[in-house]
Amino acid sequence: MHRPTVVIAGATGFIGRWFIERFHEKFRIIALSRSEMKPEAGYDKAEWRQVELYSLSSTEAALHEADYAIYLVHSMQPTTRLHQGNFEDTDLLLADNFARAARANGVKQILFMGGILPDYEAVEDMSRHLRSRYEVEVTLGATGVPVTALRAGIIVGAEGSSFTMIRKLVERLPVLICPSWCQSDTQPVELDDALRMLEYCIGREETYHQHYDIGGPNPTTYMDMIRTVADLLGKKRIIRPVRFFSPGLSKFWVALFTDTSRELVSPLVESLRHDLVATPNKLLDQFPDRKDFLTAARRALFGKEELPPLPERVRGPKAERNTVRSVQRLPNPMGHTATYVARIYQRWLPILFRTLINVHSEGDLSSFRIGSTTLLQLQFIPDRSDDDRQLFYINGGRLVRRKDYGWLEFRRVLNGEFVISAIHEFVPALPWYLYVMTQARAHTIVMDRFGQYLNQKP
Repeated sequence: MHRPTVVIAGATGFIGRWFIERFHEKFRIIALSRSEMKPEAGYDKAEWRQVELYSLSSTEAALHEADYAIYLVHSMQPTTRLHQGNFEDTDLLLADNFARAARANGVKQILFMGGILPDYEAVEDMSRHLRSRYEVEVTLGATGVPVTALRAGIIVGAEGSSFTMIRKLVERLPVLICPSWCQSDTQPVELDDALRMLEYCIGREETYHQHYDIGGPNPTTYMDMIRTVADLLGKKRIIRPVRFFSPGLSKFWVALFTDTSRELVSPLVESLRHDLVATPNKLLDQFPDRKDFLTAARRALFGKEELPPLPERVRGPKAERNTVRSVQRLPNPMGHTATYVARIYQRWLPILFRTLINVHSEGDLSSFRIGSTTLLQLQFIPDRSDDDRQLFYINGGRLVRRKDYGWLEFRRVLNGEFVISAIHEFVPALPWYLYVMTQARAHTIVMDRFGQYLNQKP
């Protein structure tokens, strides 16, 4: 019997690994990983493909033969030694790459696991984390591929990041001070319930172009979840609500006592100022037997199942160490094309530097020079570019050490409201710390000024 092919981006994470474990017999699963995975004798649950999601061509190759795609990517951790930019802009770029690759491969549906959104606030008033999840959802659907978004709060399962933070706080702190964010309403969902709902939507056309809040049968609060976990573990804990507690201090102590990076903790804590309760919908109606938090937490704490292991990673050649990625969102109030923005940038830069830097263009080559000295050379790649994306290889100049590695791009996103400017895998010629203190800072200032210029230009 033909099994539909499902590609999972973010397959090494909590949800991806459990989806493979639960549904590998029903689907042919292609699991994507940044690292190359070593084939194992007798392992047939998934075909592992190496992918660089920052690269459109690599992402297109990874989605070859896909009928459906599951997108579970969240860019909380940098993949280069220096990453200039925030996770929101990086998530936006990655989602745009994935949507373009899905369209190029004729993917029938993208399934996205996002976050429950507060229903009483405008998008710009949401926390950074939730606003980013919403932007990713919109961007995934921008190329015309049908998107089904499942918006979840905390997903309760062994070794799930949010539930693990709760467990570690209970295990390690005899007194738990619960600030206001611990007292907001939320609606956790048990791992298997989330997986069942995700699988239910695959290929089901009535779910195309739809979003669904998913959660357990009842709302609760983080403070009540902490109490429940303490009771289940037999821990006598003093749990006290407080009205005021510095958000910065909250992030610090959660990161400290749960061994979790502040990069991950910070946006999650910020989002908890909202009440995040699932709105009733047709998908939830299909699963009336969803487990409550007590049942889900008991299974996560004492269940015998362990997080499915990953195949062994292949040790490849030593990676380039001093790599840089820089991702900036630029305002685009006039809805200019990426083609226009890329061209105006080359005209604007000499004006900023008062002709100290000049730009010489010949065919597809552009050289940024001081006098006769070429600082950077860019090669335009026309067959990989269009009015929504302009691609340039960084293949020369005194400031570049690797001339076969990095690339620059401009891309229009969110229906033209913004343009992303991004440099990828750039290897500087300057000594590393000198580069960080000089050229890297200069680039950030230049792009900030360019954004101001675009915001004012008619």
